[in-house]
Amino acid sequence: MNRLGDIIIREWKRIVALPVFYIVLLIVPSILFFFYALIYQKQDAKELPFAIWDEDNSAISRQLIYLLEQGETLKITEHVNNEADLKRWIQNGEIMGAIHFPVNMQNDIYSKRVANVTLYTNAASLVPAKLIYKAVAEVVIMGSAGVTLQKLQKEGIPSSSAMAIANPVNLISYQLYNADYNYQKYLVPGLITVGIQMIIIISCMLALNYEWKTNSMDELYQLSNGSASLVILGKTIAHLVVAWFNFVLIAFVIFPYFGIGVAAATGKFFILYSLLTLACIGVGMFISSLFKDVMLAGDTALFYTSPAFVFSGFTFPRWAMPWYDQYYATIMPYTSFLDAFFKAYYMNLPLHYSENEIGKLVLFCIVLFPTAIILFSKQFKTASQVSERE
Repeated sequence: MNRLGDIIIREWKRIVALPVFYIVLLIVPSILFFFYALIYQKQDAKELPFAIWDEDNSAISRQLIYLLEQGETLKITEHVNNEADLKRWIQNGEIMGAIHFPVNMQNDIYSKRVANVTLYTNAASLVPAKLIYKAVAEVVIMGSAGVTLQKLQKEGIPSSSAMAIANPVNLISYQLYNADYNYQKYLVPGLITVGIQMIIIISCMLALNYEWKTNSMDELYQLSNGSASLVILGKTIAHLVVAWFNFVLIAFVIFPYFGIGVAAATGKFFILYSLLTLACIGVGMFISSLFKDVMLAGDTALFYTSPAFVFSGFTFPRWAMPWYDQYYATIMPYTSFLDAFFKAYYMNLPLHYSENEIGKLVLFCIVLFPTAIILFSKQFKTASQVSERE
């Protein structure tokens, strides 16, 4: 136990003293996490610049324009007279979308003919385009029902019956777990936790093989009495405690400051965070023990961690990805963590709903730590031989 404690303290001293550790583990997280939160400070996409192309200039088109102006999503900034100007405004980035009310739209409606209203969106910006479509569709559907209602009432049909005919199906929608489509509350926790995976794997990738670069492997060998398992255990505990400091930064500084997260689920978040940390430490130790060369180990860690956010399913469902991408996603701890995080944190469900994901994170530890010990033992023999020659 004394040797274990010495290894832990020694690792903390290395983390504080060596730039490759304290920059990655202590400086980068605080800057990066605040930066992520500030990106989405606006929280949601509102007042998207929008143009009107009204060739009808009727009472109905003016009423629809009025309804479009009342919503929070759109901000009418331009009025255009032809399609060429409309497309040019979109290409220049001045507007995100536009609507066209054709000539004789009102006459067509009153004559019981279909009036074709055209919506233009810049689908290169996928999310704003969908928000614009949603906002315009609600207004057009509402306006269409209103016109039908007025016509039915003029024919002498009672208001209640006319409403049932004009709008026979009433849709009631409930948005759960992110009701106001808040980008900051939804994306920032995901970006921070995927950053944690990369930070921990990269730092622990250096935990073992960097001892060779600093010519301190022999010192570590003497301190641990040649026990590879004691070295990996001590370094794991040291890095886990440092990761807990970052958890405090996330859960008790950044989240409260920006109003992010579910305070009631903090305990469950801590458990999942710790499991993610241990799994990532295991990955880092495995890479560090597999490759003695620091550059090769670093390239491997970056190749492994870089696509984590894309393959995790956070922004695009994994089931829609090719099978080989789905397989790649399963060999990253963040994927299992994210599935559990959605359930335990966003939905505030009990942890037993995440048993499968927790089991996968534990499996990472069960497989990677013993493998890292076996591989590192070979490196330690080299240190022993060097020590004996000296």
